[in-house]
Amino acid sequence: MVINQHGYNFSTKRFVRGFSQDFKTHPRFQSSALMALQEASEAYSVVLFEDTNLCAIHAKRVTIMPKDIQLARHIRGERA
Repeated sequence: MVINQHGYNFSTKRFVRGFSQDFKTHPRFQSSALMALQEASEAYSVVLFEDTNLCAIHAKRVTIMPKDIQLARHIRGERA
């Protein structure tokens, strides 16, 4: 799976910026911390979509559907 680095990196920064606005102090983040967050979220996404694809294949489909993601997350024990 190839994730567009520029767009994904921008989205990660935007998410962190929005999340950090909830704090009274405005924390700053090292670029290495942002890269670690991006790498972890990419790894999670890739594995989730692999599991989602297996759910679709098990249902004899080639297209993933939201219910496949829900099933994959349920099997993993993740909360909604």
